[in-house]
Amino acid sequence: MSTTRIVLRSLLATSLLALTGLATAQPRPPAGLQETMDIGDEPGRVSTEEVSITEGPYARQMVLFRSNEAPGTVVIHSGERFLYIVQGNGRALRYGIGVGREGFTWSGQVQVSRKAEWPDWRPPPEMIQRQPYLPRFMAGGPGNPMGARALYLGSTVFRVHGTNQPETIGQAISSGCFRLANGDIVDLYDRVPVGTKVIIRHKATL
Repeated sequence: MSTTRIVLRSLLATSLLALTGLATAQPRPPAGLQETMDIGDEPGRVSTEEVSITEGPYARQMVLFRSNEAPGTVVIHSGERFLYIVQGNGRALRYGIGVGREGFTWSGQVQVSRKAEWPDWRPPPEMIQRQPYLPRFMAGGPGNPMGARALYLGSTVFRVHGTNQPETIGQAISSGCFRLANGDIVDLYDRVPVGTKVIIRHKATL
């Protein structure tokens, strides 16, 4: 057998092995995506109904709160992981929240533009691009990552909403939304009408 034929057969065998490996190998997500999957939402997970944070610093409670804002105004301090409803007389009702992870924090002033009970979930295109495994639509219900209620913030894609992961309250893992335990978002929902002023700050101001 000529040297040329031996070389050609060797190349052919190598190519077949490579193709077989491609056919059987399981695709792996990039490291960045894998990290996102570890900390992201969990569609289909059902948390205990009407969970509220009742102990520790993130429990709903009345606190001293210095503000010039009118009673009823919602103030979010994302750096502290708290949402406040101004009550006047130097007090506010405070809720523990989960906030956007690094690179997904924001600040500004908006109004509550819409409210929804057991809202549907439509991940925005930017989120699907980052996490292509997410469903394009999920009907509202106990297994929905949006939780029991949602307050839509102006014309943005961001919301104050419930979560089926109450253990994430106090953490920075979302894509820019603010999440509360389901029992707490139900309480907040009943107190905050459409049109309410919402101020988002990274931290408290003196």
